Amino acid sequence: MSNQVQEQTLWGHPKGLYILFFTELWERFSYYGMRAILILYLTAKTTESNAGLGWDKVSALELYGWYTFFVYVLSVPGGLLADRLLGQKKTVMLGGFLLVAGHLILAFDTITAFYSGLVLIVLGVGALKPNISTMVGGLYNKGDVKRDTAFTIFYIGINIGAFAAPILVGYVGEVINWHYGFGLAGIGMTIGQIVYIWGQKYLKEIGNFVPVIKDAHTNKKVKLTTVEKDRMIVLILSFVIVIVFWGAYEQAGGLMNLYARDKIDRVMFGFTVPTSFLQALHAFYVILFGVPVAYFWTRWRKKGKESSSLFKMGIGTIITGLGFLLLARAAIETTVSLDGKASIYWMFGAYLLHVIGELSISPVALSFITKLAPIKYASLMMGTYFMVSGIGNKIAGLVGEAAQNAGEYTIFMGVLIFCVSFGLLLIVFVKKLKKLTHGADDVETKIVMVEAE
Repeated sequence: MSNQVQEQTLWGHPKGLYILFFTELWERFSYYGMRAILILYLTAKTTESNAGLGWDKVSALELYGWYTFFVYVLSVPGGLLADRLLGQKKTVMLGGFLLVAGHLILAFDTITAFYSGLVLIVLGVGALKPNISTMVGGLYNKGDVKRDTAFTIFYIGINIGAFAAPILVGYVGEVINWHYGFGLAGIGMTIGQIVYIWGQKYLKEIGNFVPVIKDAHTNKKVKLTTVEKDRMIVLILSFVIVIVFWGAYEQAGGLMNLYARDKIDRVMFGFTVPTSFLQALHAFYVILFGVPVAYFWTRWRKKGKESSSLFKMGIGTIITGLGFLLLARAAIETTVSLDGKASIYWMFGAYLLHVIGELSISPVALSFITKLAPIKYASLMMGTYFMVSGIGNKIAGLVGEAAQNAGEYTIFMGVLIFCVSFGLLLIVFVKKLKKLTHGADDVETKIVMVEAE
């Protein structure tokens, strides 16, 4: 990084950090706005004043699952596009334009516009998502202690967008007009894109295309060492954990969203809470409990107790599963209450446990990737992380579909048992898996909150 870039600072950090901060804030605003109202729009009756598509729940959950699947799976070609052709900076720019176009097209009330908009959004997130986080790291020299703080600042931007979107986009879409909500998300992404374009002067040496390093003798990619191969095996196993986690966690946008609308008493203090508002709880809890959870793991490590990344991910999976115990209790309440509805506080508790689990899995998993992935495959492995997150999202949709026949109680209990069992199994094999990291996960670093989704 040049001295010129280093001198362009604000509050001790490169100004480019804040450009990326606002760009990602609005990208997450658009994504979580869609996440809040998409399933509600699909299932809203065509006879209502704010008419939706009138789909049945199974069909709606199926489309929702495919949408969230492809949003993240296309992070792999998005990462490859940056690595092999455009560089991260231009690929993020392309992704931003696609997102703006997709959301604005969704503002039109036609079925053609609906599908076209979804396709553009999927392509846009795939191009932007795996590359913008890597650009944050590129702002700092190797070993710069400010890198940790930078990712925390960046993470705050993500959660501001994730918190605001369900409230603003959710209200406009659910209460006023669905397409106004889609359009509002597009306006937010347009602001983010304008900021990104304006801030290019602060990103001159960041995210540019770098040719793939080849062996001077064979003119092919340098092969992995035995240690690197072992670490890649552990990374692949960690991706299985990621799939399980997101398969449970992403019930929030599908099954839990519909459950909150139909079977939760959302009246609080005389005000009916819009269903989409509950989607803001995740980001709110992350902001509220992110530091305490990080502090807990720091204290835990200082006491000499097991604190490896894999152990944390195992504990996080168990805690996430316990959130479904509360949902199962809510399902029981719906069968005995006079109006067939359960208290909204069960949802508050479930979302809280899911976020506590998230804070022990998602940021830890991304940090794990940066520790174990060979430098020449870092971007590809980051893209792969988002791809397996997409697989988890698709599984979440399938689980939601199953609930329409099996019933919510059965599904909630099933997810609880699976997550707890899987987490316990992981903890049992932690020591054996740690050996394959060859000490990479033992390096003492600050716990950094980095991008989760």
